[in-house]
Amino acid sequence: MTVELQRYLHMVAGEGENSYAQNSRLQEKAMVEVRPVLEKVVTDVYTALSPRTMVVADLGCSSGPNTLHFVSDVIRVTGDCCSRACRDPPELQFFLNDMPGNDFNSLFRSLDAQRKKTAASMPPHYVVGLPGSFYTRLFPERSVHFFHSSYSLMWLSQLPKELQVNSKIHLNEGNIYLRTTTSPSVVKMYQEQFQKDFLLFLKLRSKELVFGGQMLLSFLGRKNNNVFDGDLNHVYGLLGQALQSLVLEGIVEKARLDSFNLPIYGPSIDEVVAAVKQSEVYDINHIQLFESNWDPYDDSEGDFVGDTVQSGINVSKCLRAVMEPLLVRHFGEYILDELFERYAFNVAKHLEREKTRYSVIVVSLRSKP
Repeated sequence: MTVELQRYLHMVAGEGENSYAQNSRLQEKAMVEVRPVLEKVVTDVYTALSPRTMVVADLGCSSGPNTLHFVSDVIRVTGDCCSRACRDPPELQFFLNDMPGNDFNSLFRSLDAQRKKTAASMPPHYVVGLPGSFYTRLFPERSVHFFHSSYSLMWLSQLPKELQVNSKIHLNEGNIYLRTTTSPSVVKMYQEQFQKDFLLFLKLRSKELVFGGQMLLSFLGRKNNNVFDGDLNHVYGLLGQALQSLVLEGIVEKARLDSFNLPIYGPSIDEVVAAVKQSEVYDINHIQLFESNWDPYDDSEGDFVGDTVQSGINVSKCLRAVMEPLLVRHFGEYILDELFERYAFNVAKHLEREKTRYSVIVVSLRSKP
């Protein structure tokens, strides 16, 4: 991953109103949805390998309550396995990985508070922070039993070189992600960058996994093969429209918008399966796609949004907690409040027309012998 992205690709720190810790319910709901798969994977890994020390890594852990839920779930499931098998529990070693700019301080304060509430009968566990990009080697060979990553692998290691800020030609003019006005050549660049990055991730982890180890990955994608009809296209298209309105009013320079592209890609299940097969180092145990409402506080299953204005605000706050550092780096902090007010308005208008959902891909992989 480029030094530039390592520095600025992180969630909003702290516990304030705009922080990721206060605006990560969307990711929490995904973890609840994936929990049955997590429980099966942890059970299978422990039952098959019976390690005396079980090493677990959470890649792209960020900060806030969701990492605590993950650690708690692994401890609980491992403890239950031991109880059923009448075995002494293993020691659990957790590595929490994210970019160097991640708010590890608040994460460890939260973990310390959680540790005091953990039952004495639970398996002993130790937690270490591990800053760095998961597009590099992170662990010694054959040392990790279980890798987990949630809401992270849609982030690319870098933009395609032709789209980076220092490029003299703006190939995706007026857009910040893939839209219907994006040229086929730019679409191909994004697709090739995702395939390259995902293959690299898989090969790196294959060197670090013990034989028989497993991975559980969940990330934003799309439910069909039409690259222009993904949920992220709509989400970031509305953000792009908010930026365009600032350009029209002279608040943001057009060249600043034209030179900004998001290092993100929402793949289809077919693209994910193709990369796993090409890697030749994993068997797919389980793969699924589920949908989650844009508004993290909308738990309804119907196709009607009751309060579109409030839902627009909720979606805007959720996205701001993720995107703010990148936007500040490129456009400056002065536009943020106005930008996300306009984005909330755009989302509300969109939800009046149709209720839209994120597509989340979940895949569990076992290393081949």
